[in-house]
Amino acid sequence: MKPIQVGLLGIGTVGSGTFKVLQRNQAEIRRRAGREIAITMVADLDEARARAVVGDAARVVGDARAVIADPAIDIVIELIGGYGIAKALVLEAIEAGKHVVTANKALLAVHGSEIFAAARRKGVIVAFEAAVAGGIPIIKALREGLTANRIEWVAGIINGTTNFILSEMRAKGLDFAQALAQAQALGYAEADPSFDIQGVDAAHKATIMSAIAFGIPVQFERAYVEGITALQAADIRYAEQLGYRIKLLGITRRRDDLAAGAAGGGIELRVHPALVPAQRLIANVEGPMNAVVVQGDAVGTTLYYGKGAGSEPTASAVIADLVDITRLHTADPHHRVPHLAFQPGSLADTPILPIEDVVTSFYLRLVVADEAGVLARITGILAEHDISIDAVLQRESGEGEDQTDLIILTHDTVEGRMNKALALMQALPTVLAPIVRIRKEELS
Repeated sequence: MKPIQVGLLGIGTVGSGTFKVLQRNQAEIRRRAGREIAITMVADLDEARARAVVGDAARVVGDARAVIADPAIDIVIELIGGYGIAKALVLEAIEAGKHVVTANKALLAVHGSEIFAAARRKGVIVAFEAAVAGGIPIIKALREGLTANRIEWVAGIINGTTNFILSEMRAKGLDFAQALAQAQALGYAEADPSFDIQGVDAAHKATIMSAIAFGIPVQFERAYVEGITALQAADIRYAEQLGYRIKLLGITRRRDDLAAGAAGGGIELRVHPALVPAQRLIANVEGPMNAVVVQGDAVGTTLYYGKGAGSEPTASAVIADLVDITRLHTADPHHRVPHLAFQPGSLADTPILPIEDVVTSFYLRLVVADEAGVLARITGILAEHDISIDAVLQRESGEGEDQTDLIILTHDTVEGRMNKALALMQALPTVLAPIVRIRKEELS
């Protein structure tokens, strides 16, 4: 049987890792796939770099469209990234009848519905295990391994850059700017780390997981996104004293209750820093590692942990997709696993809830005047808004003897209710600085 021929668009970090791992483990991969998988054509603007990686094993071109136009190519791997030319090339490959493998979470989170619809029309597969959490097979777990379950929620550390920064802030007492500089020096953060530290990268991935978990279209534009740039070392320290660690989480949760803001409920889709109990396994994921927790009604809680980025970990996921496509290459398209786990005609129109309708608990830090009656006024406002208190901690603020840090943990409440209470507390003359508010997730 002739080999499956693959064209590779982009041979940077992940592309070169994919080529090397496929070459190194070819015999093992062939035993699993049932036939040889060979990258026979590579497109990259830096042709010299590409030739240095592939040698004589593949033809190198500077034009990606030459790969798509080659009738011998069965599968196109897109590793260019971004929304622009990558989208055009993926759609052109699909139109040419090629299967596509991509690690491009941004493209799928924003344009996934259009891309999957085009693939269905042409009877080809778009595989994207590498788009979320690098080498962790979370897409396959959600789409296939947990298919018997009604997924209740998914929560993950799905950006290694921010997790490294938060780990350094906690372990070494660094402020955000110092930890970011260290991440950049070690190569964990880009020169422009905006997508990472502002939560956008994690939101792309959470959007894809949400669609697969709940059988809804990809809806990145409805996700709530908050990064880690405003986090302060003091809050990481106070969280630790209270038995919590702060992580940037991507969270998506099914809400069937009427409190969700609409009859029939909705889906929470949000990325933000959160306090997580220190005894949870996910709270102990440190450095650039990723982890995803999934709660299913039958299986209970499952945890998926590993490297979320890097040359060979991501290549592992890319090649797993190549093997899957090779196995299904001649299968009836109607008998393949749907792109988003649910049959296309069965996708639900369940709404994504606005952040004001989300239910969670909170960590609040207020810098207040150190005088009688302050705590009573603040707790009175919370009580008026039916927000109950879980714990209170008072510490010297370090800014003067006449003021103090007041830390409050609340029980679950609707975010919109907390917003109203915060506005009233902020207006008190005894509240001397902007109130710090961080959500708290028990993940139980």
